[in-house]
Amino acid sequence: MPYDPSEFPPFAVTVDLVVLTVRRHALCALTVRRGEEPYRGLWALPGGFVRADEDLASAAARELAEETGLRTQDSDSRHAGAHLEQLATYGDPVRDPRMRVVSVAHLVLAPDLPAPTAGGDAGSAQWMPVRRLLGATDATPAERLAFDHATILDDGVERARSKIEYSSLAAAFCPAEFTVGELRRVYEAVWGVALDPRNFHRKVTGTPGFLVPVGGTTTRQGGRPAQLFRAGGASALNPPMLRPDV
Repeated sequence: MPYDPSEFPPFAVTVDLVVLTVRRHALCALTVRRGEEPYRGLWALPGGFVRADEDLASAAARELAEETGLRTQDSDSRHAGAHLEQLATYGDPVRDPRMRVVSVAHLVLAPDLPAPTAGGDAGSAQWMPVRRLLGATDATPAERLAFDHATILDDGVERARSKIEYSSLAAAFCPAEFTVGELRRVYEAVWGVALDPRNFHRKVTGTPGFLVPVGGTTTRQGGRPAQLFRAGGASALNPPMLRPDV
């Protein structure tokens, strides 16, 4: 069958970013308040249109920097563990009232990131607890996300929750050197549950190469000095640490 351009109208490609971090022992997502229509004044995930001369990863990095002042990689070793991966593609024909738009969402995980700075077409930017954005009973109508971003955020959070069961991804929320207690609090924040400290310590130190001692201690969490570790070369936790039923 010959190609008929009228059967394939043009459409745009965007990138949306699910940026997660742990702040004050809570899993938080980066949100921007839309400064333009559609959905002006509502919160949304950072993102925007892909330019004709850039690939998807470059577009994701540019939008993150333009709208929030944050970058996926930082020269500061504290943020060297930032993690970026493609999440999923969203293409409902009516997901954007302006035109047909297909979005390639990305997941970004990093340690306790600083307060964002709004830019581009974002009116403001801030970290919000995930539980409030995903339908907590005490969430306000003003916290409703624009477009289909609640679905995208839900998918990104579930990706993070499932991957830390068996991978070293939780270390992406930690500084370069961290304690087992700090790692445990990441799991607790991402899963929203309390974990037994002794069982957790045994599981994460039981896989060879999963955690590597760095030869120092810290008292930054209070109490007695705790041993410092860094993420090792082992990318899989064996056996997996399954989420408790909640």
